[in-house]
Amino acid sequence: MKNLSPIVLFVYNRPWHTQQTIEALQKNELAIESDLIIYSDEAKNENEQENVNKVRLYIDQIDNFKKITIVKRDKNWGLANNIIDGVTKIVNEYGKIIVLEDDLITSPYFLKYMNEALEIYKDEEKVWHISGWNYPIDSDNLRDVFLWRLMNCWGWAIWKDRWKYFEKDVHKTISEFNKEDIKRFNLDVNAEFFLQIIANKEKKVNTWSIFWYATIFKKNGLCLSPSQTFVQNIGHDGSGVHSDVNDIFVSKISLNKDIDFILNIDENKIALEKVQNFLASQKKSFLVRVFNKLARTIIGNDTIK
Repeated sequence: MKNLSPIVLFVYNRPWHTQQTIEALQKNELAIESDLIIYSDEAKNENEQENVNKVRLYIDQIDNFKKITIVKRDKNWGLANNIIDGVTKIVNEYGKIIVLEDDLITSPYFLKYMNEALEIYKDEEKVWHISGWNYPIDSDNLRDVFLWRLMNCWGWAIWKDRWKYFEKDVHKTISEFNKEDIKRFNLDVNAEFFLQIIANKEKKVNTWSIFWYATIFKKNGLCLSPSQTFVQNIGHDGSGVHSDVNDIFVSKISLNKDIDFILNIDENKIALEKVQNFLASQKKSFLVRVFNKLARTIIGNDTIK
């Protein structure tokens, strides 16, 4: 496969998780042909410095990629600012990008799926985002992939000509949504994603991807998702700043090497209903946990205070 996308990995203070992420990525057959750019954020306090140093020692020894570039921040940017800056810089340089964080285990065919999707849909103006993860839903009556309105960011990919519209302007974003927009934004099941924007306004959180989702939504864009996930998050073990012990999002990783990509560019109502049913079937207290978890999954990187 020619003209592969670079992989951008954001790491911080979890050496074991970072190692698992890298080792899984190295098992991808396209890893040796891919550029890897790693952004390592600096510790925000002395208590985290030791683990940040351990992560940096490990990433200095990584091999089995075409080219490895490591950006070590000399101050703490925070995850949201680190991602916005790193993604913008690299996607502007390469024209497309695959993005991971330091607690994601990928299928051996993750890179193949991502690169093929980036190539197939690069000229399809309605497709704005490629997701590697999907909710643990029943994949019966679904093709290998589907399109829908929601953006997931556990392993994702974009193009420069879409990302250029990204804007983190909370007041502007709120002003652009009416009641019907908010309902659709929340998947018509009171998923409360829009509350993440309000939480940013009130400075309770500092997140990035809720604004990317909002951008795609207001542009009437669609996001590609696999019916069976290519990514599993291992950060729900209580080790992360923004994570807790939880396995509600865990499902078997896809080993499908040859994806049958769809050419019908419309939202898949069956897939949408399956996710709606998944969310609606949970208890209210569960939905609160989902919302906080989505701060790190499909929406952003902090939890509600």
